[in-house]
Amino acid sequence: MQRLDAINETSYLSVPNAPVYRKIMRCFYREYEKMHFQLYREDIYELLKNEEEFEDYTVQQLDLDLEALVKWKNLTPIQDPGRVYTIADYKNKQYRYTMSEYAVEIERLTIRLENIFLESGSLSTNFFVRMEKSLEDTERMEHAGLKEVNEWWHMLQEDFKRLNQNYQDYLRDFYSGKAARLMKSVEFVLHKDKFIRYLNEFVQELQHHARRIELLLKKSRERMETMLLERVVQSELEIPHAVPEFREDVEASVRENVVGKWNSLLRWFLDSEQQECEAKRVLRITNEVIRSIIQNAALIVQMQNWGISRKEDYRKFLSLFLKCENLEEAHRLSAHVFGIQQIRHFRTNAPRESDAINESVYREEPAEFLLKPHTRNYREKKDRTGFTDRTMEKMIQRERYLRLVSQQKEIVLRYIKDRKIVFEEITDTVTESTRNIFLQWIAQANMNSEHKGRTEYGQEYRLIRGEGNCVLHCEDGDLTMPAYVMEFR
Repeated sequence: MQRLDAINETSYLSVPNAPVYRKIMRCFYREYEKMHFQLYREDIYELLKNEEEFEDYTVQQLDLDLEALVKWKNLTPIQDPGRVYTIADYKNKQYRYTMSEYAVEIERLTIRLENIFLESGSLSTNFFVRMEKSLEDTERMEHAGLKEVNEWWHMLQEDFKRLNQNYQDYLRDFYSGKAARLMKSVEFVLHKDKFIRYLNEFVQELQHHARRIELLLKKSRERMETMLLERVVQSELEIPHAVPEFREDVEASVRENVVGKWNSLLRWFLDSEQQECEAKRVLRITNEVIRSIIQNAALIVQMQNWGISRKEDYRKFLSLFLKCENLEEAHRLSAHVFGIQQIRHFRTNAPRESDAINESVYREEPAEFLLKPHTRNYREKKDRTGFTDRTMEKMIQRERYLRLVSQQKEIVLRYIKDRKIVFEEITDTVTESTRNIFLQWIAQANMNSEHKGRTEYGQEYRLIRGEGNCVLHCEDGDLTMPAYVMEFR
């Protein structure tokens, strides 16, 4: 476990300005695919200006963004001495930018992530055929060159990798919520035969080739582990790289990688003492998927049959019931229509005429019960009736309210003397409504920084607090309060 520190090269994917950085890196990557490995600042700016969202983008902003990407080691600046004509050009440092190895792999990863839902897995059986052919060449690889051994090993592992990934991606869709809803829809019945046929072909090929590959692996296992895997390791070490590795454990890492891939291949096709092989698990999972498809299709068809309306049939049975001459004939008709398997008993709280246990329910008078549909969209019908004209009552209430407001206004304004209301000079007993108005004015002025307010009658006033307290006599008791004074304009 080495090099588990933070990867600075991925910083541009999650910063606030990520859309701009990702667009710049995507332009570099597109040009990288065209073998344009080094780009000038002007080239990047021209590519960005072709996009609508970069119409207001400036060269200064581009310089700052390029500096950030260089800081994160996504871009490597290379000064171009051939474009320096003046001292100012030298100071401005005309750079060409190239993508780092990390940046190239990160962009490839982002492109794959963007298209991950567009790439559907498949259950191709060609991988079995190619793997079987590669394993048949195991004996020939003992005397082949290292380059041929390396190509043979990579081809075998690539086919195994594609087989493993494709079946996982394909079967994973059947266990997702979207696939579960699709399998329960009516439209799925039309495609179920196609799915079943596709899965059955894969199962048959898996059973056929897995057994043959298992025999080849058992036959060549000793040869591979004693000699061929070591030749594969040597072939990997013989490949020259542009950036040499100076780590001392590079050979141990390559050997660990090769042995791990070989053990994964063995676990896929050969049983171990601890668990069964992956091929058998895939076979079992595929059979479960086929069984689930058939069950869902049967349930959908059954639900469709339940939804068929039998109104006309019941109407015919009712007419036959009315024509029954006696109760015994009605019983036979009822048994024919509903059957003993579908009898439903209902218990009600309706009072009976007789409490005798031997009295038959058929001798009692019928009772009526209102049944409501058990559907979510059901709404009871409402009787459409007219409404009473209450215009006169509203006018009377309005006149009464205006009269009370006018009387209250006269009472309150009566306490204003010389444009002031001095609360400690009020000796009369005030009403509850008058007291509430006074307290409302005081609260309104206290909430103002200048202790000013306006009454509901349009008068402006200023609240002044005098010394000490005063007692305001009210109908429901005495109120002790500060000696306020209200001055009106």
